[in-house]
Amino acid sequence: MLDFTPVRKREKTMLQLAEGLTLDDLRRLTNEMIDTMLGYIAESTDADVQAPIPDPDANDTFASNPDDVLISWTLGHVIVHTTASAEESAALAAELARGVEFHGRSRSEVPWEQVTTIAQCRARLEESRRMRLASLDMWPDEPHLANSYEPYAGVGQYNAVARFIGGLSHDDAHLGQIERLAREARALRS
Repeated sequence: MLDFTPVRKREKTMLQLAEGLTLDDLRRLTNEMIDTMLGYIAESTDADVQAPIPDPDANDTFASNPDDVLISWTLGHVIVHTTASAEESAALAAELARGVEFHGRSRSEVPWEQVTTIAQCRARLEESRRMRLASLDMWPDEPHLANSYEPYAGVGQYNAVARFIGGLSHDDAHLGQIERLAREARALRS
């Protein structure tokens, strides 16, 4: 898996980290990420998906409902959130690769309250894998890698490859949370 530490420490830009990555690399990295998440929930059961695990650092400033800003996230919530973000990055990357100028977000997230079983979590991860990999098939043989934009002030330009791995970076930022929630929910059960 990619090490996003240099980007988080601002030693490299996402564009620099993306340099030299091929479509095959993006496919491999996507499969590694989804497989890692599936591994973290391999022993989870339905009881773990909405288990009330305390999260003192909870702060979802982008929550659509103001009442949800400080709620602790469940395992199901984190999985639908991280997959939606990576799928958005994959969709935007496909557009950039095709030469389409950035025109805004492209986000759709399954309501986390509706994800109540571990089968739904696994299905969501597999669906996300399928969607992300399919987005790479939309790239032209010669992608428009000069087509870029700055997604957030101060992070530098993102081209198609950087935008795609930006989704993997978001996944990576939630891996510890997924592992902790799955582990603590199993402990709560026993």
